[in-house]
Amino acid sequence: MEQKKPHPTPALACSCCTPQPHDHDNEHPDAGEHHGHTHSALPSWGRIGTALLLALLAEAAHWWQAQHPALSYVGMALAVLAIGLTGLGIYRQGLADVRQLRLGIHALMAVAVTGAFLIGQWPEAAMVMALYTAAERLEDQAADRARQAIGQLLALTPDTALVQQADGSYHTQPTSAVALHATVRVPPGAHIPLDGDITQGHSSVDQSPITGESVPVDKAPGDSVWAGSVNQQGELHILVTRTSSESLLARMARAVEQAQRNKAPVQRLVDRFAAVYTPTVMLLALALAALAPWLLGWPVLDAIYQALALLVIACPCALVLSTPVTVVSALTAAARQGVLLKGGAVLEAARHLRHVALDKTGTLTTGRPALVDWQALDGEQPLALAQLAAQLAARSDHPVSQAIAQGLADSPPPNGNAVQIAEVHALPGRGVQAQTTAQQTLYLVNLRWAQENQLVTAAVEAAVQTQADQGRSVSLLADGRQVLAWFAVADTLRPQATVAVQRLQDLGVQVHMLSGDHPSAAQAIARQAGIAQAQGGLLPEDKLRHLQQLQGNGPTAMVGDGINDAPALAQADLGFAMGGAHSTGMAMETADVVLVHDDLRRIGDTIQLARATYAVLWQNIALALGIKLVFLALALSGHASMWLAVLADMGVSLLVVANGLRLRRWRGTPAQGSV
Repeated sequence: MEQKKPHPTPALACSCCTPQPHDHDNEHPDAGEHHGHTHSALPSWGRIGTALLLALLAEAAHWWQAQHPALSYVGMALAVLAIGLTGLGIYRQGLADVRQLRLGIHALMAVAVTGAFLIGQWPEAAMVMALYTAAERLEDQAADRARQAIGQLLALTPDTALVQQADGSYHTQPTSAVALHATVRVPPGAHIPLDGDITQGHSSVDQSPITGESVPVDKAPGDSVWAGSVNQQGELHILVTRTSSESLLARMARAVEQAQRNKAPVQRLVDRFAAVYTPTVMLLALALAALAPWLLGWPVLDAIYQALALLVIACPCALVLSTPVTVVSALTAAARQGVLLKGGAVLEAARHLRHVALDKTGTLTTGRPALVDWQALDGEQPLALAQLAAQLAARSDHPVSQAIAQGLADSPPPNGNAVQIAEVHALPGRGVQAQTTAQQTLYLVNLRWAQENQLVTAAVEAAVQTQADQGRSVSLLADGRQVLAWFAVADTLRPQATVAVQRLQDLGVQVHMLSGDHPSAAQAIARQAGIAQAQGGLLPEDKLRHLQQLQGNGPTAMVGDGINDAPALAQADLGFAMGGAHSTGMAMETADVVLVHDDLRRIGDTIQLARATYAVLWQNIALALGIKLVFLALALSGHASMWLAVLADMGVSLLVVANGLRLRRWRGTPAQGSV
């Protein structure tokens, strides 16, 4: 839906391939250089595509100008036209920044484009500007998707509700017009329209959009429910405790929007480099032109020529062109490993990570409940009970019942004389009741039903408590006299989770769990995964608060898959979304990274790739500066020429581009490794 927040500006990305921050609200004027573009002010994709084509044609004309000199004028005209289509405003802004001594990325772009024209490399200038504008357009489209994501979040709440009137009848009203303390009726299968407390009815409620719990929760009078949850079985009457604008879902939407708006951009490596490099080179050139005639006795024109040669030698075209090659190589390598990174900003944020907070359900776990244990009580025949429970569970569409049915699918089928299930009735909020061919009444129910019917013995209570302490949901098979067997269902840990957690810890990253599921379930999964710091029972706003506390101790990532994770994904320095079939579009759009195959090991891969990319970028800077310093010494000694300047610029460009392309061969964790 993601994204995006005013996106972190990529410290590992060059301006010509990676978007700049759009701080429309001016909330972070000092966080980095901002463009002030709006979506409507940027060139259309048609103009950008035309500019890229013209830049390629200019390159072709430049290549063939030796055989056909007239092509040099054609190529230059094509390059100027390409810049005019996409980057004239950027170039003007860069010149204005130079005049006002704001020597950041815009000034560096202006110097690069001007230097490219001075040495006859106009195709470079055109390509730099076209790529730069294309990246800004992509960033604005990401921001549009973020705004759409918030709308989709609010769409979970129905527009209307059945509201009880003074005479006891129910009439449909707009949800936004329902007053506090009104009573609304929610039929089975419908979304709950407003936050409130149940006054009448029993049902199971799927509240995974709010809490992320893997199985529906049984609800009865006195229990609270949230707007956007789904009433699965029985009719419910709910006393409204919050208006639609103050529902938990509405507060989640506001939290996503605010987190995206307030997230400070990260200052890019190229910005930090430009802030020192650009003024240094300009001051050296001015000093050479002004002082060489006086101190060294050079003719004034020779001093000016050498100063211009120095500027051309120092032209940052090599870095401006090589950095996107490095970043795109890294993004391509990540995509091959099933990791979709939304721009070079992700690499900078990943490099600095100190904490990773993981959701439980659907992230650390598969998100699908499974039968993990069961036991017959009081000497009952296990095989016969397994056959009856499997038949009964298969006749219910409740996720817990389905997990029991699948878990018992390997039980031997009943023979022709065995008792079989003949008729099944739902017990809303409690389970199911069945009649057997032997005229026996059986129940597959929760603990609440057994307590209400006084069937809970000390042995049953101890067994249920033991399973609950491990975060498992227990169903009981009973007749009218006693509990016959118990069945424990739980969400199971992903096979790669333990390896992924250990790897993050080896990289120096602290791992935490923030879950909306029951605290005991969260703690049980955390122990299995090797996570020492785990919090359960968190609503989305609680997750957000815990994440902000972690951010106070260093850059923090959030990993999740559900709508309830969206505020934390938006707030985090880096958001990872699971990309499998059970993940929500809201999470994937809000996050900066999508793990296509739900492989948690790729989080560590992303951090390692970011660190490798940073190393290559610094190698490129060192190579470029080292070679340029040699030619700079020639200029300062009066032995430079324009053809040497061209050689310095083109040679360094080829060298650092080749170095950046090495990242395409990067490989992460083997897909078929031991887990």
